[in-house]
Amino acid sequence: MDLEKYKSNHRTAYLAESLERLQKEEEEIKAMLKTDSSMAELAKKELADLEVQKSTLKVQMEEVLREAEEEDTFPNELVLEVRAGVGGDEAALFARKLADMYKAYAQRQGWAFILMYESSTSIGGYKEASFEISGKNAYKALRFETGVHRIQRVPDTEKSGRVHTSTASVAILPIRKKTDFEVPPSDIEIEFSRAGGKGGQNVNKVETAVRLTHKPTGIVVRCTSERSQGRNREKAMGILLSKLQQKKEEEEARKYAGKRKEQIGTADRSEKIRTYNILQDRITDHRIKESWHNLQAIFEGNLDLILEALEAADRELKKQ
Repeated sequence: MDLEKYKSNHRTAYLAESLERLQKEEEEIKAMLKTDSSMAELAKKELADLEVQKSTLKVQMEEVLREAEEEDTFPNELVLEVRAGVGGDEAALFARKLADMYKAYAQRQGWAFILMYESSTSIGGYKEASFEISGKNAYKALRFETGVHRIQRVPDTEKSGRVHTSTASVAILPIRKKTDFEVPPSDIEIEFSRAGGKGGQNVNKVETAVRLTHKPTGIVVRCTSERSQGRNREKAMGILLSKLQQKKEEEEARKYAGKRKEQIGTADRSEKIRTYNILQDRITDHRIKESWHNLQAIFEGNLDLILEALEAADRELKKQ
């Protein structure tokens, strides 16, 4: 076993040091036996105990590294973005409904769900909004939600009973501790402003809101959730790096379009993935060609059956 590998990792350093102490103790007992065979019976028992302790530590270290590797792949923190698409005010209302649906699901899971930025319409819809979600397996559960969601319904303002179709896009951006990107400071334009909110709050008196623009790509990130300008800047930078990673993955997906059949989603925000048909009380995921009923319960955060079906389909595809 390469003990130095475990000693150099902060997650396993303490366990590795404990294992090293046990190994030294083992060596001392073996050395003692060479000069004093009368202790053989006692030494044999102690060596057996040490072997059990060493095996336990090795298993623990491997488990810690496995969990760390899984967290790098499926981090417990992500940013959810919703944006109104085609359909004017109806699309904005749908974007808001989707955000509320994910919020309800997050609350059911015991995850934190924090508003980072919102741009609302006069009737309460979202032109766009972003939220920070953190909790065990958050990204693993929601990673297939990226794409265009479509709703078919008769709006309250539609007197003739005509069905309207509107869309909203969802992006699930994992916030990873490790990233392939190093962005030169000269590529980023930073702007500060007062955060929105009710008048009189301290948050409005200081320029804490942060807006980052990545000049080469034109990607814009805003964060207003923290009272500290530094924290908002730090969060915005994490989101920007995640967006750049997503952009790279989307480009790779388009380059190797033939491989799309091997995955449930392409993590491409322009991919049409799901339709919510209000009149038929049905939701259909077009990628796996499955439908579910009871839309009211789904909008209240009961997404388990859908997310589990997507996870199962992904596992099956990977076996092929």
